[in-house]
Amino acid sequence: MVRKNKGKEEKFEKWEKLRPDTKKSVLAITFGGAATVLFLSSIGKAGPLGGALFSGLDTLFGLGFYLVPALMAIVAVVFLFSREDKLIGLTLSGAVLFVIAGLGTIDIIFPDKAGLTGSLVGLVEVPFGYVAALVIGFTALAASLLVTLNVPLKLRLPARKNAEESRAVSEIKEAAAPKIAEPASDVAYEKASTLVEGEAGKEKEVMAVRRVAPAMSKNYKTPPLSLLKSGTDKPSAGDLRANANIIKRTLDGFGIPVEMGEINIGPKVTRYTLKPAEGVKLSRILALNQDLSLALAAHPIRIEAPIPGKSLVGIEVPNKSAALVRLGSLMAYADFQNSGPLAFALGRDVTGEPIFADIAKMPHLLIAGATGSGKSVAIHSLILSLLYKNSPATLKFILIDPKRVELSAYEGIPHLVSPVITEAKKTVGVFRWAIAEMEKRYETLLKAGARDIQSYNSKNKNEQLPYVVLVVDELADLMASHGREVEGSIVRIAQMARATGIHLVLSTQRPSVEVITGLIKANITSRVAMQVASQVDSRTILDMAGAEKLLGGGDMLFVSSELSKPKRIQGAYVTEEEIKKAADFLLENNDWTSEDTPGFEAPSEIGGKDLFENYIEDGSDDSLYEEAVNVVREAQKASASLLQRRLKVGYARAARLLDIMEERSIVGPGDGAKPREVYVERVASSE
Repeated sequence: MVRKNKGKEEKFEKWEKLRPDTKKSVLAITFGGAATVLFLSSIGKAGPLGGALFSGLDTLFGLGFYLVPALMAIVAVVFLFSREDKLIGLTLSGAVLFVIAGLGTIDIIFPDKAGLTGSLVGLVEVPFGYVAALVIGFTALAASLLVTLNVPLKLRLPARKNAEESRAVSEIKEAAAPKIAEPASDVAYEKASTLVEGEAGKEKEVMAVRRVAPAMSKNYKTPPLSLLKSGTDKPSAGDLRANANIIKRTLDGFGIPVEMGEINIGPKVTRYTLKPAEGVKLSRILALNQDLSLALAAHPIRIEAPIPGKSLVGIEVPNKSAALVRLGSLMAYADFQNSGPLAFALGRDVTGEPIFADIAKMPHLLIAGATGSGKSVAIHSLILSLLYKNSPATLKFILIDPKRVELSAYEGIPHLVSPVITEAKKTVGVFRWAIAEMEKRYETLLKAGARDIQSYNSKNKNEQLPYVVLVVDELADLMASHGREVEGSIVRIAQMARATGIHLVLSTQRPSVEVITGLIKANITSRVAMQVASQVDSRTILDMAGAEKLLGGGDMLFVSSELSKPKRIQGAYVTEEEIKKAADFLLENNDWTSEDTPGFEAPSEIGGKDLFENYIEDGSDDSLYEEAVNVVREAQKASASLLQRRLKVGYARAARLLDIMEERSIVGPGDGAKPREVYVERVASSE
């Protein structure tokens, strides 16, 4: 007995291991074949065994015999086309009840015509009477048929534009229907419009973020928030329940049972969450990316497994139509207004919630992506966010724009340390000035006994150090022309400048290892990856795949030291017209001079040179420069061979030191075979 029971259990376990679709197919074929055999036996075409089978069933069922093959055919069709996996037992139970109810009803209407089984069931007429028994019989017939077919009884069909989507929705069980989260963007846009339009006649209400400006900048006028547009458009995600059903069916088809969860509608993508059954490997779900994309007719889709902080898997599907995330609507949030001086608006995440970041916490940012992916717009959003929160007394910008057209709109605003830098050669001087300013600030902090710029400014209300944000719009061009100097300067600033309030924002459209080197990545942990062409480019930026599946147009992955995994964000959008209006307002309403910032000394012009030219070849990066000057002063002559002998260096380094001294008017220019003139005494006397 024990062995027999074990054998039955093993067979049952083997049956349970079959895929749900396979089980239904086997049952559909079985019931279809049985129905055909019964029909053939009723017309004498099933041989002697079929005839004996018909005789036995005719004795049991009488006229109700014909219900059996008909119902078996219906059950076969149900199994063949059903999309539910766990209703096999209910379907069979409904079929048995339908046969029993049918036999009883036939016996009530036609006594002694439903065989032995019908006679037994028809006894219900004795206690209830003829009419009530008929009502019971037809009620049981209808109920069992609905159970068998698994369809609801609808007295009125609701009007639908798309019949196919309506049918897909009706097939989802009510208990398993996913919860659809309302997009947060609608509320946000309403708040933004309320802040901007609530009291249009009052400048105080329009200039909502003015109160975050520091107290010492009383003469500074912040641009009004009304200069920036606040979006009111909404995303269109299509039929959410139908898409959820497609995802569930597709995964079930590959033997991955899942339970659908909440649906979040974002500006550009909609995230469908699901919980896989226990024991399902996440790698199996990740491998079905292309299959899900085909089933949903959407490309590209991104699978986040798992969602950070949740035991769920997220499938991000592009919306039918995207919603613009306006910078003005984000800046109207109280979270932004009450944040630190270096906070800026990044955009909205896949749930529609606003995302803000703080450069002071990063403390440097790298933005990379293909052409047209939204890098320049992200930089403009960052710059405008900081301009709205800071006066020139608290923030200084250095803008480097090798392309000459992206950052030219800010030319002349009072926050700039110098005019927008467009020449790659001057960039070397900019970075050297930043390093010199960093070292100078560390000396200032040391004398004041302050740990960082925040503590220093809190102690010195009358002479505060402003933050300095150095923005590079195209790093690739600088790395191609002055790679060694630029990389070394970036690494040094990234390693040491945080406490002094100097921050880097780097952008590049060529995410290659020649541009984003290992040293730069190691020291700049906060990165934004826009859409890229390949997985290799994504790994170059983020050290992981994912950016190749973005949609472009501001769609980004943001990673920082505070995030365990990249966060998908739709970046804030700002138009060229809005940028121009804000810059023009700053130019027309603010007359700021360097005297208005007592804690900051800008690079000055020496000898008629431009601001940073004095730092381009200042010799500060050569430890032998001062010694070389002393050699020339003592010898009262200057030549490369002299420096080679005295300093024990090669010709290239000696010639470079000589060129630097000539540039700084320490020695005269070379004139063939004549020796160079030495001006050291003249320079010393003038000093």
